[in-house]
Amino acid sequence: MFTGIITDVGEVLAVERRGDLHARIRTNYDTGTIDIGASIACSGACLTVVEKGDDWFAVDISGETEARTTLGRWKPGVKVNLERALRVGDELGGHIVTGHVDGVGEVIKTAPVGESVQFEIGLPEPLRKLVATKGSVTIDGISMTVNGVTDGRFDVNAIPHTQQHTTLGGMKAGDAVNLEIDMLARYVQRLMDSE
Repeated sequence: MFTGIITDVGEVLAVERRGDLHARIRTNYDTGTIDIGASIACSGACLTVVEKGDDWFAVDISGETEARTTLGRWKPGVKVNLERALRVGDELGGHIVTGHVDGVGEVIKTAPVGESVQFEIGLPEPLRKLVATKGSVTIDGISMTVNGVTDGRFDVNAIPHTQQHTTLGGMKAGDAVNLEIDMLARYVQRLMDSE
């Protein structure tokens, strides 16, 4: 489990296909405190640490994760939002996030609003009913509050801190983003579908 509060922005060092995709990510985390087998949310996708070095860790990306996320597009130099798994007793500063990406959206446009930047994000069809005004959504692992929803799109505002400490600050129209909808919306939809 995660909170959607990004604690580091890493960088993809290498990507190779070993059956599944294998990626090495540079981090500012003290890798001595990361166990092999630990979960780290990487741009919103919960991945397992399979190797590590002094300033990097490596993950394997399954075909399912590749099909549902932007991770198959990774190449050296790509910036990655990172969050270590929530520990019992940690502050829940964002919202409950599983790291199970529901789909890929697209940045439609960005616009300054005071010192913040408003992002309009296009939703894939299966997720359109599941995002609500003033609800929570995770964009590339970042917990955000939805301002409004219209015509298969939603918008959020990123304050300067979020712009500076996540990859949102560098996003532009046309960029693909990993989306995780609020967990409660998943279960409500499942109940409605079973009636």
